[in-house]
Formats: sequence, C-alpha cells, structure tokens
Amino acid sequence: MGSLQNYYGELAALATALCWAVTSTSFEHSAKKIGSMNLNLWRLFIGLVFLSIFTGLTRGHWFPTDATQSEWFWLLLSGLVGIVIGDLLLFEAFVLIGSRISMLIYASVPPLSGIMALIFLGEKMTLLQVIGMMITLAGIASVILVTEKGSNKVGFSHPIMGILLAFGGAFGQAAGYIIGKFGMSNYDPFAATQIRLLAGIAGFVVIFTLKGHWPKFKASFKRRDALLSLTMGSFFGPFLGISLSLYAVQKINPGVASTLIAITPILLIPYAFFVKHEKVTAKEVIGTGIALIGIGVMFL
Repeated sequence: MGSLQNYYGELAALATALCWAVTSTSFEHSAKKIGSMNLNLWRLFIGLVFLSIFTGLTRGHWFPTDATQSEWFWLLLSGLVGIVIGDLLLFEAFVLIGSRISMLIYASVPPLSGIMALIFLGEKMTLLQVIGMMITLAGIASVILVTEKGSNKVGFSHPIMGILLAFGGAFGQAAGYIIGKFGMSNYDPFAATQIRLLAGIAGFVVIFTLKGHWPKFKASFKRRDALLSLTMGSFFGPFLGISLSLYAVQKINPGVASTLIAITPILLIPYAFFVKHEKVTAKEVIGTGIALIGIGVMFL
C-alpha cells in the first residue's frame, strides 16, 4: 500500500484526464443548447454546491474560512486566470471546432507550463524537454494545418477563430496551474477549488453585467434538455476534475501533472468514433499520438 501512495499524484492526474473527457463532451452538448457564457456560470454554481457539501462533510468547513490571506489571494488569482479567462476561451472553442480538436490543442498546456515556469519561476528546461515541446507542437500542427489542393499554401483544417480560442484556453490553464501551485502550498485541494470557483463566479458576474447578458442567462433556466449534461459536466469538471488536478499539482511537478492530464484527447477518440459516429482520420490519430509522445519526452 505504501508504494501505491507514492503514485497518488500521478493517479490523481490520470483521473483528472478521465474527468476532462467526460466534462468536455457533456459541456459541448450543453453549450450548443444554452451558449458557452451561460454554461460557464451554471457549471460554477453547481460545482460550488457539490464542493460545499463535500468539504462540509469531510473537513467540517462548508466554506474555506481556514485559508490564510495569502492562500486566498493567489487562489483567487488562479481562478480568475484559469477559470474565467482560460475556460471561457476553451468553451467558445468547443462550440466552434468541437471538444475533441479543442482538447488536442489543449495538449499544449505542458509545454506552455514549462515556458511559464522558466519565465516566472526561473526553472530551466532541459534539451530533452525542449525537444519534447517541439514534438508536441508538431503533432498538434499536423492535425490543425492542411496543404491546400493544387498549391503549396498551408491553411487550417478547422476555423481559425476556434483554434485561437483553444490555444488561449490552454494558455490560461497553464498560468492557472503555476499560480495555483504557488498559492496552495499544503492547503486542502478541495477547499482550494472552492476559492477558485468563487473567483470564477465573481468574474463571470462582472462579465454578464457589463455585457447585459442576464436576460439570456434567465432564459437558459427553461432549457431542461441541457440540465442533465450540465449537471454531469459540473460534477466531473468544477467539483472532481479541478480538485483532483490541484491535488496532483500539489503532490507532483506541475509539468508532470499536466502531461498525464493531457491524455484526454486519446480518451475522446473512441467516444467520437463509436458514440458520435464522427469520421476520425488516421491523420488525426497519428497527430494526437505524436503530440502525446512529445509530452512524454518532455518529462523523461
């Protein structure tokens, strides 16, 4: 049992990958019915309810009142960057290019985490890590770039805006990992997630108010056809997924954690083929495999 405990961080990261696979497909379904903006606020409210019940039963604290001022500051910042900015961009990408391609581009989180660790934490990357990063980016590029017929011009296989949004989401997530790791220290990851969700809710309340989006949010109450997938996605995303990812980042290197979490695109391929009956090309499978090989090489 002792040896298994040595891998709790890695197991949490792998479990997070499974959570992201479930939540991304659930949210893709919901976002197309109620819109990504409404989805974001709904999932945070539902996730916070799940978290509050869980922490109340397990910690005796329904609210993270035992967090220090420093933990509150950094975790709130982590939530604003990772949840408000990062996830807003990612869910917009879900609507434009689908969850599978979005999550493949999202596999750029580990290289981005490595670059940010170098810039902000002074952690240098080894030659092997740089090679791995280049392989990862090459794998992603092989899927999203195509050569136009009859010419040597290179174009995008999916809408450029969707691709840019997915990369923006990856950037926000990587920054959220770095800030969260710095601010969490030894604090409970589920309570830390509560703080991040509170930051997310506050951020989206401001956005909704500035954009005059509240009437559309009120209208989303009537879309009961989106409620089941929304609740499922909220359980596996804001409640379980984010908490497990914070636990993984707390226990092991953020780059290693995000590497293991990045297997989500592989988990989404069978779903796309067997459930959604999408055409999955050999090029997409090979490109995904190359990207994940690169991620693995980064942390050998």
